[in-house]
Amino acid sequence: QVKLVESGGGLVQSGGSLRLSCVGSGFDFGRYDMHWYRQAPGKEREWVAVFSTGGYINYKSSVAHRFKISRDNANSTLFLQMNYLKPEDTGIYYCYRRTGDYWGQGTQVVVSS
Repeated sequence: QVKLVESGGGLVQSGGSLRLSCVGSGFDFGRYDMHWYRQAPGKEREWVAVFSTGGYINYKSSVAHRFKISRDNANSTLFLQMNYLKPEDTGIYYCYRRTGDYWGQGTQVVVSS
C-alpha cells in the first residue's frame, strides 16, 4: 500500500525557514518522480516543485531561489527546504506521486507577517 507522510510544518515569522519532509512507503521510492504541492486558504492546490528520478529539478517561479527540493532515496524521503518565507507561502503542503495519483495528508505551514 502506497503511503506518503509529510511533516515539518509549523508557524514561522516572515523571513524564517522551515524544512518539510515526506516519507514514502509501500513502493520503490527511487523509481518515481516526486512533487511538492501546496494549497493556500480559499485557493486551489498548486504545484511547487519536482525532483525527477533522472535528477531534473524545477520550481514554481515564486519560490525559486528561496526553496530547495531534495530527496534521499535510501530512506524514501523527499524534502523541501523553505527559506525567506513570506506570508503568501502559507498553506497546506503536500507531497505527491503522479504515477497512480498518490497524495500525502499534508503539513500546515503558517507564515506570520
